[in-house]
Amino acid sequence: MQWITALERLRSRREPGVLVTVVAVRGHAPREAGAKMVVGADAAWGSIGGGNLEAVAVERARTMLLSAGDEPVLLTADLSDKAPVEHGVQCCGGEVTVLLEPLSVVPAVAVFGVGHVGLELARILARHDLDLHLVDSRPEQLGDETLRCLDDAVARVHRHHVPVLPELVLGGLPAGTHVLVMTHDHAEDAAILDAALRTPHLGPIGLIGSSAKWARFRRKLLAEGHTEADLSRVTTPIGVPDLTGKQPAVIALGVATALLREFEHRDASRPSRVTGG
Repeated sequence: MQWITALERLRSRREPGVLVTVVAVRGHAPREAGAKMVVGADAAWGSIGGGNLEAVAVERARTMLLSAGDEPVLLTADLSDKAPVEHGVQCCGGEVTVLLEPLSVVPAVAVFGVGHVGLELARILARHDLDLHLVDSRPEQLGDETLRCLDDAVARVHRHHVPVLPELVLGGLPAGTHVLVMTHDHAEDAAILDAALRTPHLGPIGLIGSSAKWARFRRKLLAEGHTEADLSRVTTPIGVPDLTGKQPAVIALGVATALLREFEHRDASRPSRVTGG
């Protein structure tokens, strides 16, 4: 498998990896600058030349994966028979510098309801590196004309048109997906919320709406067997409290801000980063 195919596969499986690139070569070396490989937790694809150089790079990449570091690392290896080695002598006679770049698992967000607020939210989130799932029971809300504003998205946008039972999308979402419920129909909101609470692999759940709406939903969900611990997974209202405007763009900005803060908090809570040279 080519390195670029492996990179795509890791992303689709939501598995971390490390991209290893030969960035500088002095003298003789088994591969030229620009050679790449991808290292995963239990496999590697492509090659930067084999031997001690590649073995050391793979070992360092695996250490980075274990510590969840996100800082790139430069590694320089002397390919002479007098250089210290860990995995066999490699005496090409040159010197090689490789760059190890962590490939983190990007966040995933599912927006149920691409109405006025949902579309404004999608426009903001699409500017970030994440997997964005847009779900709506109305085909026109997911049409090319409506979503043309996302044509230059950085995010990977997935459209889910589900005319009946849009909550069925939940089971196929990636683990840890942030679920935002903001459809045009309160009955649809309630069904999605109920199903999301019964889908344990999902991440936080946000519900748009008033305290009166949540009070009704809360009574209904408790009557249907959900516990107080279950309901603690739901945040409502969503967004930033001190943004009080009711325009769709303002609400969307508040919701996006709260989400990005969560993502930053997640990154900050990772183990200590790996450094080296």
